Parts: sequence; C-alpha cells; structure tokens
Amino acid sequence: MERYKEIEKSITTTFRKSIWLKFIQGIQEYDLIQEGDKIAVCISGGKDSMLMAKCFQELKRHRKMNFDVEFISMNPGYNEKNKQKILDNAQLLNIPLTTFETNIFNVVEKIDDHPCYICARMRRGYLYNKAKELGCNKIALGHHFDDVIETILMGMLYGAQIQTMMPKVKSTFHPGMELIRPMYYVKEEDIIKWKDENNLEFIQCACKITEKNELNNNDEVGSKRQEMKKLIKKFRNISDKIDINIFRSVQNVNLNTLISYKKDGVVHHFLDDYDDKKDVYDETE
Repeated sequence: MERYKEIEKSITTTFRKSIWLKFIQGIQEYDLIQEGDKIAVCISGGKDSMLMAKCFQELKRHRKMNFDVEFISMNPGYNEKNKQKILDNAQLLNIPLTTFETNIFNVVEKIDDHPCYICARMRRGYLYNKAKELGCNKIALGHHFDDVIETILMGMLYGAQIQTMMPKVKSTFHPGMELIRPMYYVKEEDIIKWKDENNLEFIQCACKITEKNELNNNDEVGSKRQEMKKLIKKFRNISDKIDINIFRSVQNVNLNTLISYKKDGVVHHFLDDYDDKKDVYDETE
C-alpha cells in the first residue's frame, strides 16, 4: 500500500473517533456544505490545513454530498525551505495543489501596529480572490477546537469582550463568498497524534516576523495565543471538562444576566428597558 493511502486510512480507523467523526460533526451541525458547493480548501502548509485537505478528500470519496473542491496554497513570502516543504508534503499526501504568490510578508514586516492582524486580513483577501477566480463560493480554513477556545479566552482576558471564532461567516467584501471551518470540533492534541503516528513533518508559523522575534528572543508578537495554550493546558490538568465548558459558554449566553451586549454595531444595555420589566426573582440573592 502506498504511504499516502496508509495515512488516509488512519484518519477513518485509528483516528475515526477523535478526528474523522469530529470533522463530520462540525460539517453537519453547522451546515457547512451544501449541494453544488465548490470549496477552496486553503492550505498554509501546517498540520491543521494538511489534515483538513485529507479529510475533504475522504469526504469526496464517500459521495454523500455533491460538491467540488480546489486545494489552494498561497505563498505569502515563505523562505525557500518552507516553500519546498509544502510542495513535498502535498506530493507525499497526494494533494493536488494550486499555488500562487503574494508579497504579504514584505508588506507586513514594515508595519509596527498589529502586524499579525493586518497579515491575517491580507491573507484572507488574497484567498477569497483566488477562490473566486477558480469558481469557488467558499473557502475552508483549518482552525480547530483549540483555536476556538483560545479566541474566547483572549477576548475575555485581553479584549474585555465575549466573542468566539464562528464556524462559518459570510464575507463582507466578497459578495457571494463564505468562510467555513470544518475542523471546528477537532482538538489540536489529536491532530498532533495523527501527525506523529504517521511520521509527518509540517512547517510552523513560518512568517518573517516570527522568525525575527525568535532570533531576538522577543516573545511579544503572538505571545497572547501561546499564553492561552499554556493556560488551557493547566485547565485540562485540573478537569477534562473545562475546555468544553469554555466552548459551551458562548452557546449558553443568558441575555437577562448581561449588563450590555452589542448586535450589528448597536449596544443594548440592561437599563434600556429595566423599568418596564416586572419584578423578577434574582437567583443569586
């Protein structure tokens, strides 16, 4: 059996419960794929997006839905070693890549204020444009369960807000396009186990800003998400339910117990209609 077939087989056998069924759960629960979709599966070169690509190939083989895919990989300015690593892994895993070049890293390298945010926005824009050029109506990104709960915690601890990374989002600037996250329920530790079980090596973040900060021992850029990873690891040592409870906290929001919330840019405060409400028993008293 060819190596890529063994790797494919492991997804639906060894990692059936932790990866394959979680992948299917996210798609079904959030209605991420419809009949006739053409999805641009975006591959950064890391473990998450490469696994997502293999899951999409497996889903296509099951033929339960009539949809099409394009596997696209954008080079934002990787060094030659990382660039070649992506191509080699795509060949190893039998993923037919459509690649294209951009100069995002060169642009972002000159930005001092929120470079990671600007980089993410620019990447998203280029991916939408390429996907549209290929006739796609959706782009799929490889964000996983840990990305979601890290975002929730970062929003609370550093952004003073409750928010999350949504499983699907309609594009504001690209009409008719949608972003989906099929890896929504897959935990990072299980992706790492899949990678290690199959002796695979993928690129890391690989951006010039990260490389520069590693050389200068500067842990400022990107450190907040690393802090969240460490914090969640500690939580998991305390209880195996804390991570899922963080996730469910944004599913079980009780508007009656919020001081204020924002919807479509409009702030709603509990005092707005406080005097119009009947007396309600306060369960915290």
